[in-house]
Amino acid sequence: MMDKQHIEDLIEYRLERAKETVEDAQLLAKAGHWNPCVNRLYYSCFYAVTALLVQHGLSSSKHTGIRSLFNREFIKTKIIPKKMAVLYNDLFEKRQEGDYVDFVYFLESEIRPLILKTESFVNYIEDVIRNKNIHVDYNP
Repeated sequence: MMDKQHIEDLIEYRLERAKETVEDAQLLAKAGHWNPCVNRLYYSCFYAVTALLVQHGLSSSKHTGIRSLFNREFIKTKIIPKKMAVLYNDLFEKRQEGDYVDFVYFLESEIRPLILKTESFVNYIEDVIRNKNIHVDYNP
């Protein structure tokens, strides 16, 4: 069992990773590398979601488990707007496809809009963690 300080440190670490990973995605987009950009966008959301789950004493060793917990604990209960789950689930599927399926090439027109949406996602989750934005609509 983690003590309170370790939990707080882990939450901060994961939020920082989420922000850095969005920056990585921006660099990849600038270079026109859309497949790895999708990977980084997904992981940015993943790190933010795991920070939120840690705050609530929840975890899973699998990506599908993280998604299930997020959807069950935060989307179905309407703590987090459903649009956020749509983005997270879409990025999960795209990352799976881009990382594990041959001959998949994402297009700039498909991925570039997801960068700002991912930034908004991470910021919103951080605000929820810090109790700043719980009832404000998510509008990327």
